[in-house]
Amino acid sequence: MTTTATITEGTDAPVVDPLQGKRYFNRELSWLAFNRRVMEEACNRAHPLLERLRFLSISGSNFDEFFMVRVAGLKAQELQKVEAWSADGLTPTQQLEAIVEEAATLVDNQQAVWTDIRRDLAETGIEVLDAAEITGDTEHWLEQHFLEQVFPILTPQALDPAHPFPFIPNQGSSVIFDLIRRSDHEPIRELVLLPTTMPRFVRLPGKKVARYVTVETLLKRFSHLLFPGYDVFGSAAFRVLRDSDIEIEEEAEDLVLTFRSAIKRRRRGRVIRLEMEEGIDGALEDVLLEELGGSEALLTETGGFLGVGDLAMLVDEDRPDLKFQPYTPRFPERIREYGGDCFAAIRAKDIVVHHPYESFDVVLAFLGQAAADPDVVAIKQTLYRAGKQSAVINALIAAAEAGKSVTAVVELKARFDEEQNLLWATALERAGVQVVYGFIDWKTHAKISMVVRREDKGFRTYCHFGTGNYHPITARIYTDLSFFTADPRVGRDAAKVFNYVTGYVEPVGLELLDISPHGLRAHLIELIDEEIGHVRAGNPGTIWAKMNSLVDPTVIEKLYEASSAGVEIDLVVRGVCCLRPGVPGMSDNIRVKSIVGRFLEHSRVWAFGNGKTLPNDGAKLFISSADWMPRNFDRRVEYMLPIRNRTVHDQILDQVMVANINDNEQSWELLSDGSYRRIEPGDTPFNLHRYFMTNPSLSGRGASLEKTRSVPKLTVKRSRKKRK
Repeated sequence: MTTTATITEGTDAPVVDPLQGKRYFNRELSWLAFNRRVMEEACNRAHPLLERLRFLSISGSNFDEFFMVRVAGLKAQELQKVEAWSADGLTPTQQLEAIVEEAATLVDNQQAVWTDIRRDLAETGIEVLDAAEITGDTEHWLEQHFLEQVFPILTPQALDPAHPFPFIPNQGSSVIFDLIRRSDHEPIRELVLLPTTMPRFVRLPGKKVARYVTVETLLKRFSHLLFPGYDVFGSAAFRVLRDSDIEIEEEAEDLVLTFRSAIKRRRRGRVIRLEMEEGIDGALEDVLLEELGGSEALLTETGGFLGVGDLAMLVDEDRPDLKFQPYTPRFPERIREYGGDCFAAIRAKDIVVHHPYESFDVVLAFLGQAAADPDVVAIKQTLYRAGKQSAVINALIAAAEAGKSVTAVVELKARFDEEQNLLWATALERAGVQVVYGFIDWKTHAKISMVVRREDKGFRTYCHFGTGNYHPITARIYTDLSFFTADPRVGRDAAKVFNYVTGYVEPVGLELLDISPHGLRAHLIELIDEEIGHVRAGNPGTIWAKMNSLVDPTVIEKLYEASSAGVEIDLVVRGVCCLRPGVPGMSDNIRVKSIVGRFLEHSRVWAFGNGKTLPNDGAKLFISSADWMPRNFDRRVEYMLPIRNRTVHDQILDQVMVANINDNEQSWELLSDGSYRRIEPGDTPFNLHRYFMTNPSLSGRGASLEKTRSVPKLTVKRSRKKRK
């Protein structure tokens, strides 16, 4: 008898037979494979040394978030005995076992990479000292620094019946000591929590050589100053990761108050992972396990550096010779041709801006002009992640203070940005902005701005659609697309989307947009079916798609069907991919690659050949805010927008997508067994990041493009060899 259970991702997901798990890769293990690719860039000697260290630190930060959210969710299912299988047919317990095994290997690899990079850093004049290297003048300076700058902040706490084990916050680091009092030889155990406000590294003075010491090394080295009259016979540093997901009940009466309370509770979430120094004394280990979660916590011991994400502090060292050559984004020349008038340029023709190669300042200029223009009567804006220092927020505040009607949809459920978004919401409301928080059980993930302006022939709506967030900082390192248009059809659709989020008025009669959770997946399935139909009619069927994650079983099954029908499918999936490519009879015609390099590939672009091979002028092309995941289709407000303007169509399809297909210097191929293989450049190396840093775009060039024709035309270079 075959047993079935619903997939844990998505309320509308189909029933899955766990015996058919070979059709899918596990989502969590696929994520770990992605983080391994990030870590592998730390081994790539084509990158400058401090950039390699940055990749390593990013892999550490990613790892922390994975445990705080994804593993925490699986652990909760296991403890609650939830009967649910993943798409590949694993129970929560089976997934946790596989994660623990793979994570242990990844942690060991991270430490080995850190050892290599640390040695290389020392050769270039950047040293991280061990306790044994603290001698002479170095010891004297650090001792004074400890007494003056560290000692006053620390609060040692005895652990005995009168002093219960203290609370250790999420991502908190501590050092536990076993001591002997010299006066009577009595043992005592002390714990020192390292305040989160204290930098992880202390930098010694000096310009020629940069020397660093971790604060825990400093604490152990000068423990006699903290515990006079005691001898240390055991010590160990440890670190805690807690469940950091926030769950909001549908019956929550006040979303803001609920989130303020939930953010506070997150600091005290269940311990998910306990990281300890390798070789820790057995008695100390038992104490930590007993006090910090017992058998529920996942334990790891490492002989290296705890909290690899903190290595990012060393990347800030002023050594431009060890970093990527600085890159200054271009401002679209189309806007300059109109004297900086964004509205005039957009009114003349649709524009797409390719970040980070083209400056995010154009988005700020668009909003800034809207705030200052007396003819602008209304601005509506979604805000998912806006950063801590946001010119976007300032523009909206300025517009409201100028008497304009300003509406901001602030998403409180943007993970780890909830607190910042609450602060922005308060500031916006104080300035007179109408702040809306959207749906309790859905996230508003669509990135849309609309500006309504009074003109000679009545009101005109200008829109901006982004594949990424309105975040000036991440826009420097994330590759995303910004699309500007004054198409009245798009303006009417955008207004309906805002009415849906602010007033729950379900959009009817959308002219160009598709949105989730109403119809986006269904239209995507229709587009794939059309390509199947083209093949059956004797014409080529081709699909190109670029996204961050591919998880949705319904879409994956439809892609398998298309592959079996003869549709050629190329997918650029940076992160998680549950689709299994290259399986005879199931996915022979599907190729999947992941690009990991200087910039974080983040844009979502989907292209359908429409009866011809890609690229072609008649292809159906879309940009979107959504990945192909159940949550994006079922539990988020997302958009999918067709690109009709010829120049914009050419830039996105013939430049952006072809460059992604062609990249062979920072691309990894997903094999049918779930492993990734770095693609070898061979005789024709191509790096899409380098290409876009040195070749201006089509859409933003304006008349200058006609004069110079300096943008080389790309052609698809791809091997069609069958996988073994």
